[in-house]
Amino acid sequence: MISKKAKRRLLVLILFLSLLIIAIIIVINSLKKSIVYFISPTEIVKSENMDFNKKIRIGGMVKKKSINANGNSIDFIISDLENEIYVTYMGEIPNLFSEGKGVVAEGKLRDKNFFIADKILAKHDENYMPPEVKNIIEKKN
Repeated sequence: MISKKAKRRLLVLILFLSLLIIAIIIVINSLKKSIVYFISPTEIVKSENMDFNKKIRIGGMVKKKSINANGNSIDFIISDLENEIYVTYMGEIPNLFSEGKGVVAEGKLRDKNFFIADKILAKHDENYMPPEVKNIIEKKN
């Protein structure tokens, strides 16, 4: 037979473990909502079940002669040298953003060919190239 003291300790231990499990579940669920995946244009084209409501990051090179700026809005094409995706963005453009340079755009897909960016990430030196694009270039050479 278990004594009252042992029962109390067991109850406190079970309560503590239950609270710990609940806290872990809450943290994992909140992390799932805030994770933003990086995808290349080729991965988007090849994907069969793309979620158009999920925020993602698309990276590649800004295609030469594809930038069309109208006031606070800018349209351009991101290429990974295999496939391309048309991007539109409204907001302040980073200083290092230019044709032929690496860029990462964060936002949502409207379809497999059109991306609406909320944020343009070009905070890198002029020699930056996303790893996926670098791998494709190395494979071609």
